[in-house]
Amino acid sequence: MSQFIQSVDERTRLAGANRLEILLFSLGLDQKTGREEVFGINVFKVREVLNVPEITHAPDVVDGVEGMVSLRGVMVPVINLSHFCEMEVGEKPQILIVSEYNKNLLGFLVHSVEHILRMEWSQIKAPPPMMANRMGGLITAVSELDDGRIVMVLDVEKILASVSQSEEEEQAMFQEIQVVETPKMILFADDSSVARKQIAKTLDKMGVKYISAKNGLEAWDKLKELADRATANGIHLKDHIQAVLTDVEMPEMDGYVLTKNIKEDSRLKDIPVVMHSSLSADANISLGKAVGADFYVPKFNPEELSKMMRHALGEKAGDAS
Repeated sequence: MSQFIQSVDERTRLAGANRLEILLFSLGLDQKTGREEVFGINVFKVREVLNVPEITHAPDVVDGVEGMVSLRGVMVPVINLSHFCEMEVGEKPQILIVSEYNKNLLGFLVHSVEHILRMEWSQIKAPPPMMANRMGGLITAVSELDDGRIVMVLDVEKILASVSQSEEEEQAMFQEIQVVETPKMILFADDSSVARKQIAKTLDKMGVKYISAKNGLEAWDKLKELADRATANGIHLKDHIQAVLTDVEMPEMDGYVLTKNIKEDSRLKDIPVVMHSSLSADANISLGKAVGADFYVPKFNPEELSKMMRHALGEKAGDAS
């Protein structure tokens, strides 16, 4: 299955051009609906695709976590996606997609994989509210294929949040956040509902006000509107918005293009841009810098995010660099 994995360099160039490659896969026939839906995952996050190896089952794990597999000495948690999508699938998963999120390897059990599809981010749309509530509320983006089928991109960060930490552990992550010394306002963009809640909670703890957007295009439209208003009032936009925090992977416009647009607009170029992404490989960081990002922080550690934001906002940044 090596044909599913493209070179990092090529995928990086695609991301910088507001394009991506999606690996299409199926979770099998849903016995509740009688349909076999099409799902997608950004190839940039795929490290390996293989037949399901022997799974070591462990006691007291969260429902939907099947256990662990050892891949060349690395222990990888195995997650049954159909469980989180609230599907009733009678067929046993045949394929394991090994992905990297937030510097962690995760294995996703799927029924089958189809092929890689190259697309423009502009073709990837935010789902309508009715569809967003399907599949356990995990659909973060959709697109129509040439054959008329709808491919659904899942909010994997929501899955990770439900399996990775207890409520007590999550609360502890926010304990060391420091309050900013002077009032600040930022705009942030992220297509994941879980990520938006985590970011908002971090900023609330910091005492930072914010405007949120669900994707890069929405963020860009809001920034242009704010810039027009600032110009009409004879003020600099940076007096109102002190920083922009952006995810990388987003429907309609990715974070690279959003950053490039900001840095090419004379009204916006002086506003620091912080990239916040689970795509934490050196190639992604280099591309972020190439399009003008001022800072890059991996998802998701509230304390590290708060330190980086303080740094971007011109306050004492602790250990951020």
